[in-house]
Amino acid sequence: MPTTTVHPITALTPELEAVLKEDTDRHLRNLIAANIGTQYARSSPQLSDFYLAVKDKDVQNDETVLSDFRRLISPTDYETYRPFFEKFNSRPCRLSEVENMLAPGLPAYIPLSSATSGKKSKQFAKYFRSQPRSTGISSLSVETAARFVTLAYRDPVVVVTDSGEVVARIPVCNESTGITRTQHNWSIETDDTRMASMIPGNTAPWATGLITHHRSFLLIHALFALANTSLEGIAAMFVVLFMDMVHRIEEEWPTLISSIRNGTIPDFEQIGHVRPYLQLNMHADPQRADELQDIGPPLSSPGWAQRVWPNLKVLSGVCSGTFARALPQARSILGLNVVVHNPCYLCTECFIGRPLNFDDTETFVVVTTDLIEFLDMTEERTHGQVLQAWDLQPGKFYQPLSTTHDGLWRYFIDDVIQVTGFDPRNGLPVFRYSRRKNLELRLPHAMITEADLVCVIHAISGKDIVEVEEFTTVVDDRKFPLTVGFFISVKGDIGPNAKSARQKAFAAFVATSDEHQIAFDTDEFGLPTIRIVKSGTFADYRRWRGESLNLSVVQSKLPSVLSDSKAQEWMTERVMLEL
Repeated sequence: MPTTTVHPITALTPELEAVLKEDTDRHLRNLIAANIGTQYARSSPQLSDFYLAVKDKDVQNDETVLSDFRRLISPTDYETYRPFFEKFNSRPCRLSEVENMLAPGLPAYIPLSSATSGKKSKQFAKYFRSQPRSTGISSLSVETAARFVTLAYRDPVVVVTDSGEVVARIPVCNESTGITRTQHNWSIETDDTRMASMIPGNTAPWATGLITHHRSFLLIHALFALANTSLEGIAAMFVVLFMDMVHRIEEEWPTLISSIRNGTIPDFEQIGHVRPYLQLNMHADPQRADELQDIGPPLSSPGWAQRVWPNLKVLSGVCSGTFARALPQARSILGLNVVVHNPCYLCTECFIGRPLNFDDTETFVVVTTDLIEFLDMTEERTHGQVLQAWDLQPGKFYQPLSTTHDGLWRYFIDDVIQVTGFDPRNGLPVFRYSRRKNLELRLPHAMITEADLVCVIHAISGKDIVEVEEFTTVVDDRKFPLTVGFFISVKGDIGPNAKSARQKAFAAFVATSDEHQIAFDTDEFGLPTIRIVKSGTFADYRRWRGESLNLSVVQSKLPSVLSDSKAQEWMTERVMLEL
């Protein structure tokens, strides 16, 4: 693990700016050259002016191509691409209609967005790359790790010729599954050859990745991790997934110990299709079972993980933004000597950033896998304000736009980032995540952002009130006036000053905007409400949400704003106390 700390610089030197411009322009030329002949580029209204301007030019050598791109292509959103993506849903899916759709050839996989906003998942297409991307989960640089990698997929898209011959079966899956499969060249046609195998350096058998039941997926990973005394790393897409596993271990501690003692796979739900392959790799270890029995379950003492795994060095998982709420409890379980590593800043559409420093979970540097441009969030959204990396100013907020190997052109990413400087090694922007662009609570008097909600949670979380582990919110319309309703999970007991929680939450809202005080004084905004849900509710929500939307076990997230009415009803049923 790297030990040298990189400190961002606040301004680009002329030399760094020149290198950054040269690298950006070369990368953009390559992207244009690769995708200008696709169906989307040739027929999309959004690219018609650009296509006509460059179709007869030498993209690699004509300097005007770059200015044409920046002058003629306006930012795009999902609706621009929907008619093209939906052609993959045609039955039959004909090669003549989908080949070279957004990038050359056929997609390697078709990922779905995680739909945290409650809307239907968006569908994308991801193509083969000469250098496959990595989520950071499978590439964690330790000898032995528990890697929570899901390999499951939905019914594949079967592509046929006009005569009916099958030419491709494209898996429909989540982004991390697609990346992992392409990185290791794990075709769905050859899955049967790997079912009984162990992935080198992983604690769990390969077949574990095909478990789609959330609880069982975590418990099987937990079982094989607990049985392994040499574990050095734990890698999950999100740190909160690690905490979900910890709570499952707590619930099933006697069962897991018994399984390690006698070498049998427990009868967990919905593992029948992989159980024989798991059993082949499970061996009785009474001595290890005794060691674990003496240590006790995870919530029995701080630093539990290092007692169970003395060689444990790192936990890797996304833990910035709202996911940072899981960090304090995760650190308590891990102990002082285990580093928490945030492996990437990734969305379904594209790869945006890598951590600037290994142990800094909040600060990222823009990657050059795809082209990232920027909109200044202090300006109105217009085409003329698309900025390049060298135009950015530390301290300001921007919305990323991405032009990708997979055929997106100046695509809006619904995040807001704050630039904090530049990488002294290459001039690339250094940034921190701020909030989701469109994940907001809309009240009559204000739009309340995700960042505002996090500020409120920080204000009320403490031993004197409640120690908040996770949260989500709704517009609470149970009585007039409307207000923000928090659902929270808590650690430990309610504090002596819990009665002040609502007032503190209100004060925190006012600190973000005076409009809240004005609205309160005019009876347009009420004191925020705070409801505590039963232990394990949010882990169960991720499972329930994943099953109801047919998402993978690692893709179901707890959104900071809960907009779906069924999800709100589900959450309300699990309230045990209202402050």
